[in-house]
Parts: sequence; C-alpha cells; structure tokens
Amino acid sequence: MIVFALAVFFLLITPGPGVLSTAGIGAGHGFRAGLRYLSGLFIGTNIVAFGVISGLAAVILAVPVVRWVLMGASILYLLYLAARIAFAGSKVAFIAAATAPGIGAGILLQAINPKAYAVNTTLFAGFPYAPDSLLFETLTKLLIVNAFWIPIHLGWLWAGASLHRLNLSDTAQRRINYAMAAAMLGVVALALFAGESR
Repeated sequence: MIVFALAVFFLLITPGPGVLSTAGIGAGHGFRAGLRYLSGLFIGTNIVAFGVISGLAAVILAVPVVRWVLMGASILYLLYLAARIAFAGSKVAFIAAATAPGIGAGILLQAINPKAYAVNTTLFAGFPYAPDSLLFETLTKLLIVNAFWIPIHLGWLWAGASLHRLNLSDTAQRRINYAMAAAMLGVVALALFAGESR
C-alpha cells in the first residue's frame, strides 16, 4: 500500500492539464473562481476512475476512431484553455476571459484528458496489495488517490491564486499567464508526440 501511495503522489504531482489549468485559472481569476473549476476536475477525475475500474473506458478506448476523436477534442480544449489563461490578465483578450471556466469545464477537461485515463489505469490496474479482496483494494485505492489529489490540486490553485493576489503589473501578469499557457501547450505537444508514437 505504501508503494501505491508513493506512485499516486508522483503521478499526481507531475504537471498535466489539470494542475496547470488550475494554477492558470487561479492566477488569472483568483482562488474562488479556481475552486469552482477544481470542483469540476474532482468530479471528472472520479468519473474517469469509475470508468477505468468498471472497464468501460477500456472498451470505449479500444476503438481507434473513438480514441483519436477524444485525443483531438482534448487537444483542442487544451488549446482553448491555454488561450483563456494566456489572455486572462491582459487588456487585449481576444477570448472573453471575464469569467473563469467553472465546474462543467473541469468535468469536461477530465473526461477528455489523456493523462487522467493513463494515471487511473496505471493506479487501478497495477500495484496490487490486497489480492484476496478486490473490493477492499479498489475502495482503499479510491480513498488514497483522493486523499492525495485534493491537497495537491489545492496547492497548485493556491500557488496560482497567490500570483493573482500580488496585484502584479499588467505586463508581469501577462507574462505569468503566457508562461502557464506555454506549459499547457507543452502538454499538448507531448500528447501529440505520444499519439504519433502509437
């Protein structure tokens, strides 16, 4: 169980679309707005976990066309979020960023987030520690994953919101948002690279 907990920590702490967008929304819109988005991510990640546990995700993702459609939707959505973050603190927003993405946006991101499926598949299909009771193992894994997921994502949101509270100049805020958006574009590039190598 300790090995599983360590795996959860290292898989969740690694920047992916969820944590990067959470920090970006916190930086661009503040903690409260980011918390709504984070609630959606939490719901979404648990929906993905249940899809992986039930085997539904494996059945759906086994169809190449569906996998490519989800990958394309994920990339387009990540590009959209990157643009929202990049221009949240600037005066020249070509995407209206007056309101932060909310609960629905968080759920949607996790539903099409390739990292969410990969992490949940790795965690729930691997690291067996209670072979005599699959129910006990699955329930404790869900508890452990969420026990790490919540503070890690709140930490990223707090980090982003701390930048928001600093009342930085427009130029500094714009640069921070551009950097966070660039990090999300890096995730998009990695997703494209991973998709090409399959």
